[in-house]
Amino acid sequence: MLRTARTASKADAERVATRLPIDTILVGDCIDHMNSLPAGSIDLIFADPPYNLQLEQGLTRPDQSRVDAVDDDWDKFDSFAHYDAFTRAWLSAARRLLKPDGALWVIGSYHNIFRVGAALQDLDFWMLNDIVWRKANPMPNFRGTRFTNAHETLIWAAKSQKSRVTFNYEAMKLANDDTQMRSDWLFPICTGSERLKDEDENKLHPTQKPEALLFRILNATTRPGDIVLDPFFGTGTTGAVARKLGRHFIGIEREQAYIAGARQRIASIRPGVFEALQSVTPKRKEARIPFGSLVEQGLIEVGAQLFDAGRRYSAMVRADGSLVSGPHQGSIHKVGALVQGSESCNGWTFWHHEQAGRMEPLDTFRTDIRQKLDLLSA
Repeated sequence: MLRTARTASKADAERVATRLPIDTILVGDCIDHMNSLPAGSIDLIFADPPYNLQLEQGLTRPDQSRVDAVDDDWDKFDSFAHYDAFTRAWLSAARRLLKPDGALWVIGSYHNIFRVGAALQDLDFWMLNDIVWRKANPMPNFRGTRFTNAHETLIWAAKSQKSRVTFNYEAMKLANDDTQMRSDWLFPICTGSERLKDEDENKLHPTQKPEALLFRILNATTRPGDIVLDPFFGTGTTGAVARKLGRHFIGIEREQAYIAGARQRIASIRPGVFEALQSVTPKRKEARIPFGSLVEQGLIEVGAQLFDAGRRYSAMVRADGSLVSGPHQGSIHKVGALVQGSESCNGWTFWHHEQAGRMEPLDTFRTDIRQKLDLLSA
């Protein structure tokens, strides 16, 4: 049954993928293109929409040189009502495209993120987190009239409250030196060789995002082979990182200069090696292996002695998979807690069994069984 279900699921995914222009940049209006794609076909959407900065005059430095700020036509809207209508339109199209367990990331500044957040909730997206991207090297406030704007905000939202979104918790914890990943992220803005330039050595795109930001987002909330849509593709940061991490992308962009830069950028990237792209398997998704199955399969013999790592405590294995240690008896967890006088204990890591002269934690034997099950169901 496991094999049949898994094969069917893979076949369904392949059928959907053949109807999608994966690893492609669609040229034109994002809403038109999103409405033409199959419903329920996208795993994740990352959106970096226009911020509607409403700059009424240019920015200058103290030496009167001009700041290369965002003054492009694509960031200009007639009114907040116009911007709100645009936001609801692309978010509605995005929601239709997401799979039932799909999710969306959207990034913005104080100019627009609150309006986007309200629209998300009005459209029944389910808020998961807001992330603060703290810039290590923000642009100063040259006029000295406000606080330096040193961060942007990202919203991570599920398609619905019932969505079981991908979150590679263990991978994020490992990446953060075995500490839970927080919702404040420190990255520098896009600079140096990563920043795409035009023929005059000016920024090709004024708001190109750093690859490190997308690397964390895709690594945290997608799996290899997932399809990621970016409706405001720009110079292709999402596509570049997706290619490195073994994810598929669909980009939508209407500015020809950005498209040319993105295509050249992505073409130069070698896809990641599959084995290196795998993340730690979430513990909650691993097959449940009761200790008794180790006894049944002969991996641990009836009557065998178990010890803690320091050999301070010992227990005998009984035929039903329970342990006995002096007056204490019960499961590997219960007896482990009782001998220590603790409220709880993870018996899989506490108890060890001597194997070929080495002390191995019980978790090693459980891993062996899981690997056998994976081979059988592959």
